[in-house]
Amino acid sequence: MRVGATVRRPRQATSAAVAAYLLHLEEAGFDGAPRFLGTDEQGRDVLDFVDGEVAGDTPEPWALDDALLPQLGALVARLHAASRGFTPPDDVTFLRDLMPDPSDLAGLVDRPTLISHNDVTFQNVVVRLGKPVALIDFDLAGPTTELRDVANTCMHWAPLRHPADVEPELAHLDPFLRSRLLVDGYGLDAEGRRNMVDVLIRGARVGWHRMKANAERLGGGWARMWDEGVGDKIRRREAWLEENQDRLTAALLTGASG
Repeated sequence: MRVGATVRRPRQATSAAVAAYLLHLEEAGFDGAPRFLGTDEQGRDVLDFVDGEVAGDTPEPWALDDALLPQLGALVARLHAASRGFTPPDDVTFLRDLMPDPSDLAGLVDRPTLISHNDVTFQNVVVRLGKPVALIDFDLAGPTTELRDVANTCMHWAPLRHPADVEPELAHLDPFLRSRLLVDGYGLDAEGRRNMVDVLIRGARVGWHRMKANAERLGGGWARMWDEGVGDKIRRREAWLEENQDRLTAALLTGASG
């Protein structure tokens, strides 16, 4: 909840990890994330409130403007640059630590190279005067790679999924163009562009098993999402990515250099 110029959030198992990360980003001079200000008298995490617009669950037309994408890519690039020097304390836990992958998926998951946001959705980007200025909601922050984080951002914002699962309000968007605009803004190199769709396909395969395992082991919201068909959506996304891999890779490489 918002209290004045701050946001108060219930303390969670991952709070210490997220706090350490946000404090590092502040020390690194990254101004695109809330500052962690400590805890209040009720034991809640206190962060400063980032003023601006955030898209709703169904993104408003202003949030679908192609012009936002290069700027969003640049924001993610700045986050990655600030994140590379961060070494998490030994005694903190990120969400991925609480949900380890089945051992037979190890070959599909690239070795992490940094800590990053991992959930750059429409609802987690603050826009001010038509420019993405900050990322919020770092609950899913944790180990990843630069390419995986960029690919996941494209997945949400292009969007990259089967047409049957694209909301009517987003159906007019060109996912191939929008992906290229975002990676252009990020400055992704040619090798990354050639490999991005493969990362997304492998991510879908891993994601299906993760969701199934979480539904069975943790229940609650995970089980509800599984019962509502999230596994089928992931399978459809994987099939769509495989079918369009060459076309999407060609679109990404249009803006490549080097």
